[in-house]
Amino acid sequence: MNRRSKSSPPSQPESVIHGAGMMTDHDVYLFKEGKHNRLFEKMGAHPGVVDGANGIHFAVWAPNARRVSVIGDFNLWDRSTHPLAVRWDGSGIWEGFVPGVPVGSVYKYHIASRVRNHTADKGDPFAFRCEKPPRTASLVWTLDYKWGDSAWMKRRKHRNALDAPQSIYEVHLGSWRRSSDHPHHLPGYRELAHQLVEYVKEMGFTHVEFLPVMEHPFYGSWGYQVTGYFAPTSRYGTPQDLMEMIDILHQNEIGVILDWVPSHFPDDEHGPAFFDGTHLYEHADPRQGFHPEWKSRIFNLGRNEVKNFLINNALFWLEKYHADGLRVDAVASMLYLDYAREEGQWIPNRFGGRENLDAIGFIRQLNKVVYELQPDVQMIAEESTAWPMVSRPVHLGGLGFGEKWNMGWMHDSLEYFSIDPVHRKYHHERLTFSLWYAFTENFILPLSHDEVVYGKKSLLEKMPGDDWRKFANLRLLLGWLFTHPGKKLLFMGGEFGQRREWEHDGGLDWEHLKEEGHAGVRKWVKDLNLFYRREPALHTSDFSPEGFEWIDNRDKDNGILTYLRKSDKSDRIVLVTCNLTPVPRYGYRVGFPTKGFWKEVLNSDATEYGGSGVGNMGGTTTESVRSQGRAFSAPLTLPPLGLLIFLQKGIEKAPLRK
Repeated sequence: MNRRSKSSPPSQPESVIHGAGMMTDHDVYLFKEGKHNRLFEKMGAHPGVVDGANGIHFAVWAPNARRVSVIGDFNLWDRSTHPLAVRWDGSGIWEGFVPGVPVGSVYKYHIASRVRNHTADKGDPFAFRCEKPPRTASLVWTLDYKWGDSAWMKRRKHRNALDAPQSIYEVHLGSWRRSSDHPHHLPGYRELAHQLVEYVKEMGFTHVEFLPVMEHPFYGSWGYQVTGYFAPTSRYGTPQDLMEMIDILHQNEIGVILDWVPSHFPDDEHGPAFFDGTHLYEHADPRQGFHPEWKSRIFNLGRNEVKNFLINNALFWLEKYHADGLRVDAVASMLYLDYAREEGQWIPNRFGGRENLDAIGFIRQLNKVVYELQPDVQMIAEESTAWPMVSRPVHLGGLGFGEKWNMGWMHDSLEYFSIDPVHRKYHHERLTFSLWYAFTENFILPLSHDEVVYGKKSLLEKMPGDDWRKFANLRLLLGWLFTHPGKKLLFMGGEFGQRREWEHDGGLDWEHLKEEGHAGVRKWVKDLNLFYRREPALHTSDFSPEGFEWIDNRDKDNGILTYLRKSDKSDRIVLVTCNLTPVPRYGYRVGFPTKGFWKEVLNSDATEYGGSGVGNMGGTTTESVRSQGRAFSAPLTLPPLGLLIFLQKGIEKAPLRK
């Protein structure tokens, strides 16, 4: 009996040879189960040798296709020359070996669907490289590279640990530094590598975080509308160029975090959307499969094959590119079925609720697999709601992330600092409230790119008042960031007070650094970074209530906050005072935990930072006068819109923690 249907592919021509390198039955089983963690070594285009002939193995998932062929520059884009064969195990995988195809060849899959006679030329979802946009084809490529970061890889576990200092410099590669002579030229990975290393080392940041480097058709999406999930964007160079950049960062003791977008993808014709004439990667129902806010497609996380694709992608960047962590974008949009939707525009789960059960299962599986196979990295959630236990282990009922962005702290802090100081006493709780929940998650405090675009103003221009007050307020905000419990993240330009909002089509305004105010802010951030990394009190107990203690959080009339930062690994204590008004306070008595001389180690109002120079002449000696519930106290001079940091004499020095 002939088992071939009318829609079955024709017999394979001699130019397509099956054999080594193809999917095995066990591979297919794991793929269907969603548990194949090395799928990127099987799917896509891989060089091989069959019967003595060099060529490329192609494999693509298209279960609703009636015909798939490889087209490219090697066959003049002829759809009939190199058809692939579908496996007979029901996997929907089409595969074949094409001899004589060299690495670097440009190709696509021509897919003729069994549904509505739909046809399309698709890029390879597993391609390691894509053409430079606006071109849309995939390239046959290998990831051969000789890494030189073995020393970093051996000890990065300690650099990424929850008790380690993490000060992250968030960067959009194409707009960090543009040549004034060629403002429209996009710098390359290699071109940027040494410049970025030199700057990040000088400033004292521990990590860089790159806005998505995966291939994306629309540059204005900043990389958040991905079509080539396994390919770094060719706008900046080759995969090996990106590897070299990361390698150089690692060799200079700088960690690398990549933004990653498993929540949605655009519907460009060459991308994963409507891949085989059906909604293969995305939900078919627009109430589940279309994102109304970003006008993009939503992955169908109820399909094992789709989950497998994304988990493989996460592992791919961590393994092949030595990324030290992934910051997972838009987690809230994955968790809630009604995210950005009106009543009637979404489908409840099987229990009638709005929680996306498939997405929850995917996230837990993702984090569990990543931490099992790559235990030295961090998985970081950009999650903007009060969903509980985001950064708690899966076996305890959590989502399994290592860390989570603290969006509440960010919104409250920026809103507070944008208020004229004369009115701040009515909004005092916006700052103090964050400590009520500061230890419910492993928080990163983000002052990110999202806060300096679309009319929100730059950090500097959010600040009220004249230029003096703007700069003083910004230094105060940055001091609040570095002394508040939680890891730190600052978007490029914020470290020197860029005036303009960020624009992806241009470079930062580095000429600002010729001006005293901007240069002062940058020096302030540099000194904060160095002090933060040196002092165990500011980072070892970020996620424990024992790491923080209020001295006084109730003096809203004077706009004063005073608090301690402590470490479970050291007896060193840091005391911080914030004067949130432009009025200097003289003789303001503060309770101290011990008797003796306390050195004023940092003062945001120091003249070297562009301030007025009001302070305490290097420190203060406490007295046996009870104040603020303490047996010892001292009268302090608190500078206007200033933050002071004190350490007791004799313990102010500590080794810089690398």
